[in-house]
Amino acid sequence: MKTKKIYNFYFLLGVLLFFSGCTDDLNVTPKDDDEFLAEEFYSNSGAYKQALAGIYGNLSLTGTSGSGSSNLQGIDAGTSQYARVLWYLQDLAADEPIWSYENDEGGAVKAIQRNTWSSSNSIVLGFYSRAMFTVALTNEFLRQATDENIEARGHTNDLAGDIVAYRAEARLLRALAYYHMMDLLGKAAFVTENDPVGTYQGPQYERPELFAFIESELLAIENDLVAPRANEYGRADRAVAWMILAKMYLNAKVYINEDMNTECITYCNNIINSGYDLASDYSLNFLADNDSNEAADKEIIFGIVNDGVTTQNYGATTVIINGEVGSLENNAADLGAQGWGGALRIRKQFAQKFLNGAVPMTDARNTILTEGRDIEIVDVGDRDTGYIITKYKNITSSGSPGSDPTFVDTDFPMFRLADVYLMYAEAVVRGGGNGSMSDAVSYVNKIRERAQSTAIGEANLTLDFLIDERSRELYWEGHRRQDLIRFGLFTGGNYNWVWKGGSPNGIALSSHLKVYPMPDNSMAANPNLTQNPGY
Repeated sequence: MKTKKIYNFYFLLGVLLFFSGCTDDLNVTPKDDDEFLAEEFYSNSGAYKQALAGIYGNLSLTGTSGSGSSNLQGIDAGTSQYARVLWYLQDLAADEPIWSYENDEGGAVKAIQRNTWSSSNSIVLGFYSRAMFTVALTNEFLRQATDENIEARGHTNDLAGDIVAYRAEARLLRALAYYHMMDLLGKAAFVTENDPVGTYQGPQYERPELFAFIESELLAIENDLVAPRANEYGRADRAVAWMILAKMYLNAKVYINEDMNTECITYCNNIINSGYDLASDYSLNFLADNDSNEAADKEIIFGIVNDGVTTQNYGATTVIINGEVGSLENNAADLGAQGWGGALRIRKQFAQKFLNGAVPMTDARNTILTEGRDIEIVDVGDRDTGYIITKYKNITSSGSPGSDPTFVDTDFPMFRLADVYLMYAEAVVRGGGNGSMSDAVSYVNKIRERAQSTAIGEANLTLDFLIDERSRELYWEGHRRQDLIRFGLFTGGNYNWVWKGGSPNGIALSSHLKVYPMPDNSMAANPNLTQNPGY
């Protein structure tokens, strides 16, 4: 059975010991005089799995001494938890959520949700720092996990059946970090295990170079990864690599100005044919036991793990679920969280995707609460205006509350099968080969049938339909900004939402906002980095 046993070793001091004093240079490499710590740590063959777990742990945690600790020098824990800042940059910046909390230091949240960010934004810095930390952790793990080092330490027999898969997983996590940086920032410092240790500063790779590297890495490790659905829960398998590739190919026109919809369909087919299925109930994907219930066994391809006792972090689902507790509704017990008084609401344009008649009011994905509230948000700080939504819960499928009312047990589902079905359909509509319109319609209808919504026909399957359906199915899962950019709706004035660009009714955005700025601190630390145009 899949359980959170991965956290029995997830963030032990292990490899993170080498990085406890990270410098401002966000290429983050261990110092030569720490080599003795590596030798002591890796003297036990079990340390390799612990070190790999440390790389996974960097997706969930920010340090080793509690929710407020940060292992990145000068970087606040609250603005550098991987899933949380990914959610900010992908969803809070788009047309779905809006947060009444805008008084954080420096106004970083306000700037993200009003599309007025600058190169000094602490959330952008936090994400880049955290992603580059994944790169650094991976590079050091790969240096330590060579055949030569393993043989010299006498671990060859103990690790014979595991080390190839360990190395492949580490490379996948590095590719994932570079994929997110390519998408969000359009560039990154490029460092691998083959580069010098110490003060080395990686060259700047832009989207074409990052795309080529990520693609080549994922293809190279494909057969070394564990087969789909065969790994421990919380660890990556071959389907995760296919998912990243499918995402890249679907967005290739944005990244490298190439149409790769056929390739997207190919990798969607790989996932679809690997034994995944939709969970019988949509809500199972977003509950406190989504690591072990039917969604974990069938639908979730990769999730970022949370645990209210062991890990206790202010991650994406902790922020979301506490934010869903309304200021008027008294629904804390329903969500299994103490709540923050209705901080998170939904923007009008998103609400209308459920309430404008496109789907029946009984659609299971519609968890909007409207009673006593106005759809309009005239004052962002007024928590009593704007509808709220209750998609995520710190409640199990049996109705029991999570282990802690603040730090939730609910994992963040980064990738799941329903997204694959919608990507397949979109790639077919965009003219990709190796797929069929009939299959595309069938996959979309599987999603809608599960939601107790209405079926569609081929005539309904258009790009306009799909961008709205992606919002209805995948809202608050960290995809929306990317989707709107791919559909040509994020910048410009063809589609405005409330508070877009800082205006109550929304205004057109400059095209340079399709990527975030390179953080000032990162450019100061590495002179190879240059600023994105327009900033």
